[in-house]
Amino acid sequence: MIGAIEILIIVIIFGIIYSRDAIDKTFKKNPDEGLAESFAVDVKEFYEENPKRLIIMVSATVGGVIFLVLFVYWALTRTEILKMIGLEG
Repeated sequence: MIGAIEILIIVIIFGIIYSRDAIDKTFKKNPDEGLAESFAVDVKEFYEENPKRLIIMVSATVGGVIFLVLFVYWALTRTEILKMIGLEG
């Protein structure tokens, strides 16, 4: 009988294999360039295809990060989470 841990390990292995295939097909990384250069080229090509879409994605990312930061700030100041985890005396 196969247990849950074995199934999880199999799923993780298949996920790693297929995600590498998807990433390799999506991003055209050359072996002589690093991650930053490859990402810069991808962003440049994405901008050339549709500048408005890139600006919307950047705005959404910044908005999401601000939302998460404000949520964490609210959670730490308005609730008793710090007392529950023992960080406040």
